[in-house]
Amino acid sequence: MRLPDFEAWAIFAAVAEAGSVTGAGEQLRLSKATVSKALARLENQIGAPLFHRTTRKLELNENGRALLPRAQKILVDAMALEESAREEASEPIGIIRVAAPMTYGQIKVAGLVARFIAAHPGISIDLRLNDSVVDIIADRFDIAIRAGTLPDSSLLARRIQSIRLRLVGSPEYFATYGYPRHPTELSEHRTVGYSLKSNAEVWNFIGPDNASASVATSSRLRINNGEAILPALRLGEGIGLLPDFVTTKDRANGTLVSVLDEWTYAPSMTLYLVTPPSAVRSKRVSLLLDYLATELVDLSISD
Repeated sequence: MRLPDFEAWAIFAAVAEAGSVTGAGEQLRLSKATVSKALARLENQIGAPLFHRTTRKLELNENGRALLPRAQKILVDAMALEESAREEASEPIGIIRVAAPMTYGQIKVAGLVARFIAAHPGISIDLRLNDSVVDIIADRFDIAIRAGTLPDSSLLARRIQSIRLRLVGSPEYFATYGYPRHPTELSEHRTVGYSLKSNAEVWNFIGPDNASASVATSSRLRINNGEAILPALRLGEGIGLLPDFVTTKDRANGTLVSVLDEWTYAPSMTLYLVTPPSAVRSKRVSLLLDYLATELVDLSISD
């Protein structure tokens, strides 16, 4: 039995990411000749090319695009295996790349990772805040925090908490336009929408005795970040549907008030800690993953 050429597959993944043989060689600290030979060896073994080659660039062909995700997994697994072996014998060191939604990351995650690196001097964290869904494997993230329903995939997910979404507006707005008595009345109100959410203009609710209500809204202002919606709400520009943790301070000081609290937005926003599909995980990533799971579950987000 001939062993698979794991080195060549890992080099292929690096070339695809770098977009060139030279760039991959620099990242891997290998000569251009070594990288080129590994690619040629791999293509010879599978009997098909992996790239379209021109004098100016290297571009994945259909075959290469189909094989890339598994090659990336080989590279990630191998790196994690080596790191895990080194860390078992020493204090964990190195960088951890973390992705989180913008507002949630600012309010809940940034402070936690600051305390984590204070307790682990050998570890660095690269925290990237973005409300768009990142490609964890291709972008080399070790951990991502995601909200909502996760699509079926090979990624590993740990559910940490459900967050309530609440209807809020300013006292001045309600003094002018009145309080809605039922979710269906929201169609007659001004709303400020969260444009990154799928089907953002339709709000669905479950109320007392499992009654359901669905209302189509038409927002004059739509924003793709929860915290950025707050100024418009404070100015009385409408009613917004936001996670509790975004509006906690405003509701406490009275600049915003919640309405229809007996109705719950459906589906609820569920938070997950998501990691690449590797069965091997470095010690430092495992430490941060367990720390975040414990701290975020214990936090009172729905108040």
